[in-house]
Amino acid sequence: MSFAMTEIGGVPISRLMIGTNTFHGFSHFSGSRDRWLRQYFTPERIYEVLEYCVGQGLNATIGMQRKDYADLLDEIHRNTGTRIHYIATPGGGTLEELKKGIREAADLGCEFCWPHTSWTDVRVLPSEGRIVEAPEAIAYIRECGMIPGWSTHRPETIVVSDHAGYDVAGYVQILNSIGFLCQVETDWCANVIRGAQHPCVCIKPLGAGRVMPATGLAFAYENCKPNDTVVIGMMSVQEAEEDIEIARACIERREAQVTLQVTRSKAALVGG
Repeated sequence: MSFAMTEIGGVPISRLMIGTNTFHGFSHFSGSRDRWLRQYFTPERIYEVLEYCVGQGLNATIGMQRKDYADLLDEIHRNTGTRIHYIATPGGGTLEELKKGIREAADLGCEFCWPHTSWTDVRVLPSEGRIVEAPEAIAYIRECGMIPGWSTHRPETIVVSDHAGYDVAGYVQILNSIGFLCQVETDWCANVIRGAQHPCVCIKPLGAGRVMPATGLAFAYENCKPNDTVVIGMMSVQEAEEDIEIARACIERREAQVTLQVTRSKAALVGG
């Protein structure tokens, strides 16, 4: 089955991407949930979700460079014939530490390398119109054969990078209806994303589980550009099935064909 596509750095990318925070145990909710996720998500369970997503036309993922995850992506490629494009987000406190992560990403076969917000955002100097050590990082990413971009939580990163004309293909930026982890108001976040010169990868559309999928995905797709994409973490094949249908409906501007969750308190709403 196909899914709506965009293009980043000349590579076709589905307009819904597979998030990895749930797979790797980063809940943005609580330590106990982190521990549960790390216990629950065995390689077999991660593979099951990835395989379903590929069957629905999703072809891209984003997260830190990890060999165990890259191995699963290779297995998906061997078994399905579909390569999931991997946007790696290495971090580090120094340029040398970042370069080590960049080389690791290249060795894993990642096609994209977008330095993580933890490296990028502390180097953004809006008053000087530059990102410290950006040219060196971008050049090394290109030297390693990958497509550069920025993973950021600061809208200023996009504006500064665009004005500076850095050789990047896209941006990661937070966008959700409740402003979870957003640096400025949601209307400003959306305005920066829509004005960006390159495609944006909109993350945390559900506020790490704080927003209902229909609400969060509708807000994200309504407020980004037609060539942007949205990332969502999925806990199971069942959840992936529902989320992907909702995302399709948002893009196609139709009502999603999903079954509403029912409890005793909603009995009067169901009708006879």
